[in-house]
Amino acid sequence: MHHSFDRSIARRHSDSTKWHVYDEDVLPLWTADMDFAVPDPVIAALHARVDHGVFGYCIEPPELREVIVDRLDRLYGWRVAPEAILLDIGVLQAFRHVAAITASRDHGVLVQPPVYPPMFGTAKHNGSIHQEAPLVRRPDGRYEIDFDAFEAAITGDTRIFILCNPHNPVGRVFRRDELERMAQICLRHDVLICSDEIHCDLVYPGARHIPIASLDPDIAHRTVTLMAPSKTFNIPGLRCSFAIVTDPELRPRLDVGYGGDFAEVNNLGLVAALAAYRGGQPWLDDVLAYLQANRDFVVDFVRRELPGVRTVAPDATYLAWLDCRESRAADDPYQFFLDRARVALSPGPSFGTGGNGFVRLNFGCTRATL
Repeated sequence: MHHSFDRSIARRHSDSTKWHVYDEDVLPLWTADMDFAVPDPVIAALHARVDHGVFGYCIEPPELREVIVDRLDRLYGWRVAPEAILLDIGVLQAFRHVAAITASRDHGVLVQPPVYPPMFGTAKHNGSIHQEAPLVRRPDGRYEIDFDAFEAAITGDTRIFILCNPHNPVGRVFRRDELERMAQICLRHDVLICSDEIHCDLVYPGARHIPIASLDPDIAHRTVTLMAPSKTFNIPGLRCSFAIVTDPELRPRLDVGYGGDFAEVNNLGLVAALAAYRGGQPWLDDVLAYLQANRDFVVDFVRRELPGVRTVAPDATYLAWLDCRESRAADDPYQFFLDRARVALSPGPSFGTGGNGFVRLNFGCTRATL
């Protein structure tokens, strides 16, 4: 490897949310950022921008949209127009914004729990009707979609389906046939797909990410795709993401909100995004290899050392979903690990239906920490 991800970087007394919330004797393996230094080209670009010394109102770098367009074409064979890209400060804000623009209080927002907690709470945040089509956990621990239940969950009030792919916390990367079937159901019922694909670059060998909007122009027309360099290159604090909206009628409705209700991306977020997409691939290749080894270590350790706990290797992300329902920690594994082991994980119930008895572990850290 060209990059040393074994190097320990002190974050306890920095501005890190992850390392600030709990007492100093607690090891934080919860919120989803990595403990690794970002790619050198990103640091160099940020230094150059800071050295300029002026931080007035800014425009986006003219090259950024073209870099994103070329990346989507190269990775997925998906060619989008530069004007279809809307920049924003975060995927979380984006899917809430999409809900606010396209769904009213009388409309339903459908999700697939257990799922990323802010996504689970989108309907409540918007004052809309919360609807669920829970994923089904197979005996081997893998999750799948019950398509009959998925379609049955859609009512005449349903306006938005928020897809999480790759899925957080269960780690699934949905196959083409699964995406096609979900998309066709949504098209039949005139349901807008809001697809959170923030972990799309963190996919391991054996799985392949396919943007659901890349399947077909009709599906793209009814989809808002959300991506970002933040998870990929460990720059979430710089607050830069983007939405891909190919529908020329929907795009202006969303764009008005992006320029008004939500803050514009700051200078350094734009600089980091461009530098990461231009020069961060060698770093990404290395970090994926390191994360894959960490993932396999977690799966093996759980099998050997944690009686009654089960997990499967995620297809993507640096998040392990631990099933503690047959362990001594079954009643409240989050509190058990916090009190008895002084390790902070993400509590399963916060991910909604299907989360009781589970915790989520972030293995985006040094092997020594893990």
